[in-house]
Amino acid sequence: MTFTVSIAVRSYELDTQGHVNGAVYHQYGDHARWECLRAAGVSVDEMLAGGVGPVTLENTIRYHRELRGGDEVKVSCAFRWSGGKTFGVQQRFWRGDGELVAELTSIGGLLDLRERRLLPDPEARWRALATSPEVLGL
Repeated sequence: MTFTVSIAVRSYELDTQGHVNGAVYHQYGDHARWECLRAAGVSVDEMLAGGVGPVTLENTIRYHRELRGGDEVKVSCAFRWSGGKTFGVQQRFWRGDGELVAELTSIGGLLDLRERRLLPDPEARWRALATSPEVLGL
């Protein structure tokens, strides 16, 4: 399953050339991942009370086209499960005209907040935290 959220590009997110600043793509990606978790029924308060929190270990962005002020961008979010301590998140960014503008590939994990170590089975923990785990591809 692929989750999608729409975001309006704001003028203060632009660089001097009028393009969306590269760091903003990361912010859009973070926003879409949190919205995806919320849509899956994951409660941040319950997650933190349970002593775990998500961590990003790697992000890679590939740019295809410009994204400029006034554009609306759709950001997808699809979790990929590998059975190890980490999981992948594939995100795509489309302009309102349907043009693919960027792709963000992330590697993440769930951190035990007391031990400061990755949980051995994040897939099982996400499944337990979510009321609609199918939104997370579970």
